[in-house]
Amino acid sequence: MKRLSILFTAGMCALGLLGTSCKSKSSGVSSKTGWSYNDKNNGGFSVARKIKPGPGPGLIAIEGGTFVMGGSLSQDLAYEYDNLRRRVTVASFYMDETEVSNVDWREYLYWIQRNFPGDREYYYNAMPDTLVWRRPLSYNEPYVENYLRHPAYQDYPVVGISWEQAREYAEWRTDRVNEQILRERGILLDYKTLAANTRGGAGATGGGAATKDPFNTDIYLNGQYQGQGIDGKRMPKNLNPSANAAGATGGTVPRRPVTREDGVLKEHYRLPTEAEWEYAALALAGNTQYENIEDGKIYPWNGLGVRSAKKKTQGMIMANFKRGEGDNMGTGGYLNDKADITAPVRAYLPNDFGLYNMAGNVNEWVEDTYRKMSFEDFEDFNPFRGNQYVNKRLEDKSKWTYAKDKYGRPIKDAAPSLRKQTWAELNGTADSTATSNSKPFNPDMRGFQDTVNHELYGTVTLVNDRSKVFKGGSWNDRAYWLNPATRRFMQQDETSAEVGFRCAMNMTGSTEIYTKNKPHFKQPKSRASSRAK
Repeated sequence: MKRLSILFTAGMCALGLLGTSCKSKSSGVSSKTGWSYNDKNNGGFSVARKIKPGPGPGLIAIEGGTFVMGGSLSQDLAYEYDNLRRRVTVASFYMDETEVSNVDWREYLYWIQRNFPGDREYYYNAMPDTLVWRRPLSYNEPYVENYLRHPAYQDYPVVGISWEQAREYAEWRTDRVNEQILRERGILLDYKTLAANTRGGAGATGGGAATKDPFNTDIYLNGQYQGQGIDGKRMPKNLNPSANAAGATGGTVPRRPVTREDGVLKEHYRLPTEAEWEYAALALAGNTQYENIEDGKIYPWNGLGVRSAKKKTQGMIMANFKRGEGDNMGTGGYLNDKADITAPVRAYLPNDFGLYNMAGNVNEWVEDTYRKMSFEDFEDFNPFRGNQYVNKRLEDKSKWTYAKDKYGRPIKDAAPSLRKQTWAELNGTADSTATSNSKPFNPDMRGFQDTVNHELYGTVTLVNDRSKVFKGGSWNDRAYWLNPATRRFMQQDETSAEVGFRCAMNMTGSTEIYTKNKPHFKQPKSRASSRAK
């Protein structure tokens, strides 16, 4: 196999953990107006140096491209006819190197317990369903107590997680990663000072003196998370001539929070789409030369079988799965996959993208809503079924502040329109007769030309809008389900001892990752960089 994973070292400023470039004095000049950038004497319009952000913690870069969804599956054993082949394009993105483990989830639970000690409902709702191990005719009771919490299993994939819980974790992880970046850089109060300020205060949430809410990325970017006890000493300078330096952190120089335009914060963690997951699992980029795929794959590794063909590991099972009825681990004295239930998240060999356990160990939730005919219906670029368009609710329209829930997160409502509303529509002053004859907007586009009769659910069909796809095969599945094209579904609030998940993240900027020995057109420097001060 040709390994294509990339190491993002701390020394690579443009691809570093923080996603920011090295310090630069360049300001640049607008190519359209001639006005200077980053000049407090010329309006103070701030423009960050063009950068290529790196992945967030735990993620690996996946260079996108075209592939045939369902193309690796040569047979349909269940006769579901839901793997119709279709060529699609997946944009470059980031994906977790491993499945989310028990210790990762316990970190999440600990944060909830520490920040909301009196909110038992929050903690309970985040708890995995450890009862998934129970079987009427099987002695699995020890896993109910031990699997999540015993240190022997801390590097094993977390199970008993619903699709809804997985999405909640991804949202929480986004905020913790971005908070770490800002505190580490001194843009927010550092953890040591914050701990000293809040030590001894019952129920302290880490929000500082100005607020008791935890850090939230969207709330911060909207300017609602700042002030005394929150701001660090290294906030960016506010070059706006009208900025008031009074009371600003760090002396008389006016400061401001980081904005999205600064390129400091990471994109949101989320579940991968079905197309992204299948593309990443196959890792056909490892078999590609000059845009020609030299060899297809049935599994995330090369070859037609499930055993290693390499000399040193010849005959070893390549993934954790059930070889046959009553055979979960092989014969004592020479176990075939060396695991009875799940295995550590870094067990076995990674695929050509550097991703571990993209076949076997546990099935993994993806973001998509299940439909049998999805492959025929969806777009051929970044295909996805499950769009639910939402907007953040405004608490004060005059100040443009977001309404927050009791955990400090923005409240989101169903979008009233597919397009940008007019100012009059947004503020409720539009003439109602002007839109009285227009078709109502449906913010749930999952059902576009794909209606579902909910009265038939559980009677003649198990598919509805809450049916979510999972893929990859598990420790208790046969080899057939290790094929990345296979797909199954459960309800979004259901759990299983055979289903876990990993996260993904959007990639911003250039889609090309592997540039070495690749031809490129020479691009001239922009006027902004050539005339930089």
